[in-house]
Amino acid sequence: MFISKPLLESCLSQIGLALDEETLLRFDRYARLLTEYNEKVNLTAITDPDGIVVRHFADSLYLLKELPLSFGMRICDVGTGAGFPGVCLLLASPGISLTLMDSVNKKLEFLRFLLSDLGLQAEVLHVRAEEAGQDPAYRASFDVVTARAVAQLNILSEYCVPLVKTGGRFAPLKAPLSEEERRRGCTAAANLGAVLRLKQFYTLPDGSARELLLFEKKSQTPTKYPRNAAQIAKKPL
Repeated sequence: MFISKPLLESCLSQIGLALDEETLLRFDRYARLLTEYNEKVNLTAITDPDGIVVRHFADSLYLLKELPLSFGMRICDVGTGAGFPGVCLLLASPGISLTLMDSVNKKLEFLRFLLSDLGLQAEVLHVRAEEAGQDPAYRASFDVVTARAVAQLNILSEYCVPLVKTGGRFAPLKAPLSEEERRRGCTAAANLGAVLRLKQFYTLPDGSARELLLFEKKSQTPTKYPRNAAQIAKKPL
Protein backbone atom coordinates (compact mmCIF):
# COMPACT_ATOMS: atom_id res chain seq x y z
CA MET A 1 0.00 0.00 0.00
CA PHE A 2 1.02 3.61 -0.53
CA ILE A 3 -0.06 4.61 2.99
CA SER A 4 0.43 2.76 6.26
CA LYS A 5 -2.63 0.60 6.81
CA PRO A 6 -1.86 0.16 10.55
CA LEU A 7 -1.62 3.93 10.96
CA LEU A 8 -4.94 4.50 9.19
CA GLU A 9 -6.63 1.77 11.23
CA SER A 10 -5.20 3.23 14.44
CA CYS A 11 -6.55 6.68 13.54
CA LEU A 12 -9.94 5.20 12.73
CA SER A 13 -10.00 3.28 16.00
CA GLN A 14 -9.41 6.49 17.98
CA ILE A 15 -12.44 8.01 16.25
CA GLY A 16 -14.52 4.87 16.82
CA LEU A 17 -14.64 3.84 13.17
CA ALA A 18 -13.98 0.46 11.58
CA LEU A 19 -14.00 0.40 7.78
CA ASP A 20 -13.96 -2.60 5.47
CA GLU A 21 -10.97 -3.59 3.35
CA GLU A 22 -12.39 -2.10 0.15
CA THR A 23 -12.82 1.31 1.82
CA LEU A 24 -9.28 1.18 3.25
CA LEU A 25 -7.96 0.48 -0.25
CA ARG A 26 -9.94 3.46 -1.56
CA PHE A 27 -8.31 5.71 1.03
CA ASP A 28 -4.96 4.35 -0.11
CA ARG A 29 -5.82 5.10 -3.72
CA TYR A 30 -7.00 8.60 -2.72
CA ALA A 31 -3.64 9.35 -1.10
CA ARG A 32 -1.70 8.07 -4.09
CA LEU A 33 -3.75 10.05 -6.62
CA LEU A 34 -3.55 13.19 -4.48
CA THR A 35 0.23 12.97 -4.37
CA GLU A 36 0.55 12.33 -8.10
CA TYR A 37 -1.90 15.07 -9.12
CA ASN A 38 -0.28 17.51 -6.70
CA GLU A 39 2.85 17.49 -8.86
CA LYS A 40 0.99 19.45 -11.55
CA VAL A 41 -1.69 21.27 -9.55
CA ASN A 42 -1.04 22.64 -6.07
CA LEU A 43 -3.65 20.91 -3.91
CA THR A 44 -1.85 20.40 -0.61
CA ALA A 45 1.45 21.12 1.13
CA ILE A 46 1.15 17.75 2.89
CA THR A 47 2.41 15.06 0.53
CA ASP A 48 4.05 12.40 2.71
CA PRO A 49 1.82 9.33 3.17
CA ASP A 50 1.72 9.48 6.99
CA GLY A 51 0.95 13.19 6.88
CA ILE A 52 -1.94 12.59 4.51
CA VAL A 53 -3.37 9.91 6.80
CA VAL A 54 -3.09 12.00 9.95
CA ARG A 55 -3.50 15.62 8.84
CA HIS A 56 -6.09 15.02 6.12
CA PHE A 57 -7.90 11.71 6.60
CA ALA A 58 -8.03 11.50 10.40
CA ASP A 59 -8.82 15.18 10.79
CA SER A 60 -11.64 15.00 8.23
CA LEU A 61 -13.18 11.89 9.76
CA TYR A 62 -13.20 13.26 13.30
CA LEU A 63 -16.51 14.94 12.42
CA LEU A 64 -18.14 11.49 12.44
CA LYS A 65 -17.20 10.98 16.10
CA GLU A 66 -19.48 13.84 17.12
CA LEU A 67 -21.96 13.87 14.23
CA PRO A 68 -22.71 10.48 12.64
CA LEU A 69 -24.12 10.83 9.13
CA SER A 70 -27.08 8.68 8.11
CA PHE A 71 -28.30 7.43 4.74
CA GLY A 72 -29.75 10.12 2.50
CA MET A 73 -28.47 13.12 4.45
CA ARG A 74 -27.51 16.08 2.24
CA ILE A 75 -23.98 17.21 3.06
CA CYS A 76 -22.16 20.22 1.60
CA ASP A 77 -18.39 20.73 1.87
CA VAL A 78 -17.66 24.43 1.30
CA GLY A 79 -14.21 25.32 -0.05
CA THR A 80 -13.53 21.62 -0.41
CA GLY A 81 -10.14 21.98 -2.13
CA ALA A 82 -8.75 18.47 -2.56
CA GLY A 83 -11.88 16.94 -1.00
CA PHE A 84 -11.34 17.46 2.72
CA PRO A 85 -13.42 16.64 4.60
CA GLY A 86 -16.13 15.81 2.04
CA VAL A 87 -14.65 12.88 0.12
CA CYS A 88 -13.43 11.27 3.36
CA LEU A 89 -16.95 11.53 4.78
CA LEU A 90 -18.38 9.96 1.62
CA LEU A 91 -15.93 7.06 1.77
CA ALA A 92 -16.84 6.37 5.40
CA SER A 93 -20.59 7.08 4.97
CA PRO A 94 -21.40 6.07 1.39
CA GLY A 95 -25.15 6.60 1.76
CA ILE A 96 -24.91 10.39 2.06
CA SER A 97 -25.75 12.83 -0.74
CA LEU A 98 -22.61 14.96 -1.04
CA THR A 99 -22.01 18.32 -2.70
CA LEU A 100 -18.39 19.44 -3.08
CA MET A 101 -18.28 23.22 -3.51
CA ASP A 102 -15.28 25.33 -4.50
CA SER A 103 -14.56 28.48 -6.51
CA VAL A 104 -11.31 27.09 -7.98
CA ASN A 105 -12.07 24.88 -10.95
CA LYS A 106 -8.60 23.29 -11.09
CA LYS A 107 -9.28 21.70 -7.73
CA LEU A 108 -12.69 20.51 -8.86
CA GLU A 109 -11.12 18.92 -11.93
CA PHE A 110 -9.05 16.78 -9.58
CA LEU A 111 -12.17 15.86 -7.62
CA ARG A 112 -14.03 14.80 -10.77
CA PHE A 113 -11.07 12.61 -11.70
CA LEU A 114 -10.84 11.22 -8.16
CA LEU A 115 -14.54 10.41 -7.84
CA SER A 116 -14.53 8.65 -11.19
CA ASP A 117 -11.45 6.63 -10.28
CA LEU A 118 -12.86 5.60 -6.90
CA GLY A 119 -16.32 4.84 -8.28
CA LEU A 120 -18.03 7.45 -6.09
CA GLN A 121 -20.98 9.74 -6.80
CA ALA A 122 -21.10 13.36 -5.65
CA GLU A 123 -22.14 16.75 -7.00
CA VAL A 124 -19.09 18.84 -7.89
CA LEU A 125 -20.11 22.49 -7.90
CA HIS A 126 -18.00 25.35 -9.26
CA VAL A 127 -19.47 28.33 -7.43
CA ARG A 128 -18.69 30.76 -4.64
CA ALA A 129 -20.47 29.85 -1.42
CA GLU A 130 -22.03 33.29 -1.01
CA GLU A 131 -23.57 32.97 -4.48
CA ALA A 132 -24.88 29.47 -3.75
CA GLY A 133 -26.39 30.79 -0.53
CA GLN A 134 -28.68 33.09 -2.53
CA ASP A 135 -29.58 30.36 -5.06
CA PRO A 136 -32.95 28.72 -4.26
CA ALA A 137 -31.51 25.39 -5.42
CA TYR A 138 -29.02 25.39 -2.54
CA ARG A 139 -30.15 27.89 0.09
CA ALA A 140 -31.43 26.20 3.26
CA SER A 141 -31.23 22.79 1.61
CA PHE A 142 -28.47 20.86 3.43
CA ASP A 143 -28.64 18.77 6.59
CA VAL A 144 -24.97 19.48 7.31
CA VAL A 145 -22.60 22.10 5.91
CA THR A 146 -18.95 21.66 6.79
CA ALA A 147 -15.69 23.39 5.92
CA ARG A 148 -12.06 22.95 6.88
CA ALA A 149 -9.39 25.67 6.94
CA VAL A 150 -11.39 28.14 4.82
CA ALA A 151 -11.78 31.47 6.65
CA GLN A 152 -12.22 33.19 10.00
CA LEU A 153 -15.29 31.79 11.76
CA ASN A 154 -17.45 34.92 11.45
CA ILE A 155 -16.83 35.07 7.70
CA LEU A 156 -17.16 31.31 7.29
CA SER A 157 -20.51 31.43 9.09
CA GLU A 158 -21.89 33.83 6.48
CA TYR A 159 -20.68 31.53 3.72
CA CYS A 160 -22.15 28.39 5.27
CA VAL A 161 -25.13 28.97 7.55
CA PRO A 162 -27.47 30.21 4.77
CA LEU A 163 -26.98 26.84 3.05
CA VAL A 164 -28.13 24.89 6.13
CA LYS A 165 -31.78 23.98 6.44
CA THR A 166 -33.62 24.76 9.68
CA GLY A 167 -32.78 22.01 12.13
CA GLY A 168 -29.54 21.20 10.32
CA ARG A 169 -25.93 21.62 11.41
CA PHE A 170 -23.01 23.86 10.50
CA ALA A 171 -19.86 21.92 11.39
CA PRO A 172 -16.53 23.68 10.78
CA LEU A 173 -13.21 21.95 11.46
CA LYS A 174 -10.61 24.46 12.63
CA ALA A 175 -7.29 24.99 14.30
CA PRO A 176 -7.99 25.98 17.94
CA LEU A 177 -9.74 29.34 17.94
CA SER A 178 -8.86 32.38 19.97
CA GLU A 179 -11.61 33.47 22.34
CA GLU A 180 -12.11 36.54 20.15
CA GLU A 181 -12.58 34.54 16.93
CA ARG A 182 -14.96 32.14 18.66
CA ARG A 183 -16.97 35.02 20.15
CA ARG A 184 -17.25 36.85 16.82
CA GLY A 185 -18.07 33.62 15.03
CA CYS A 186 -20.86 32.73 17.46
CA THR A 187 -22.29 36.25 17.18
CA ALA A 188 -22.26 36.05 13.39
CA ALA A 189 -23.86 32.61 13.42
CA ALA A 190 -26.59 33.85 15.77
CA ASN A 191 -27.37 36.71 13.37
CA LEU A 192 -27.73 34.08 10.65
CA GLY A 193 -30.05 31.84 12.68
CA ALA A 194 -27.62 29.32 14.22
CA VAL A 195 -26.51 28.62 17.79
CA LEU A 196 -23.41 26.82 19.07
CA ARG A 197 -24.24 23.39 20.49
CA LEU A 198 -20.75 21.87 20.84
CA LYS A 199 -17.11 22.87 20.83
CA GLN A 200 -14.78 19.90 20.94
CA PHE A 201 -11.01 20.09 21.16
CA TYR A 202 -9.03 17.12 19.91
CA THR A 203 -5.46 16.18 19.11
CA LEU A 204 -4.31 14.38 15.98
CA PRO A 205 -1.82 11.51 16.34
CA ASP A 206 1.05 13.81 15.34
CA GLY A 207 0.18 16.18 18.20
CA SER A 208 -1.64 18.80 16.12
CA ALA A 209 -4.35 20.57 18.10
CA ARG A 210 -7.74 20.91 16.42
CA GLU A 211 -11.25 22.15 17.21
CA LEU A 212 -14.65 21.05 15.95
CA LEU A 213 -17.70 23.25 16.39
CA LEU A 214 -21.30 22.20 15.86
CA PHE A 215 -23.95 24.87 15.31
CA GLU A 216 -27.67 24.12 15.07
CA LYS A 217 -29.74 26.13 12.60
CA LYS A 218 -32.68 27.30 14.69
CA SER A 219 -34.35 29.78 12.36
CA GLN A 220 -34.25 30.97 8.77
CA THR A 221 -31.35 33.17 7.73
CA PRO A 222 -32.46 36.76 6.96
CA THR A 223 -32.81 37.18 3.21
CA LYS A 224 -30.06 39.83 2.97
CA TYR A 225 -27.48 37.15 3.87
CA PRO A 226 -25.15 36.02 2.50
CA ARG A 227 -23.94 39.32 1.08
CA ASN A 228 -21.56 39.50 -1.85
CA ALA A 229 -17.85 38.88 -1.35
CA ALA A 230 -16.90 42.58 -1.35
CA GLN A 231 -19.45 43.40 1.37
CA ILE A 232 -18.38 40.43 3.49
CA ALA A 233 -14.73 41.47 3.22
CA LYS A 234 -15.41 45.15 3.88
CA LYS A 235 -17.73 44.70 6.86
CA PRO A 236 -17.64 41.14 8.25
CA LEU A 237 -20.30 40.16 10.75
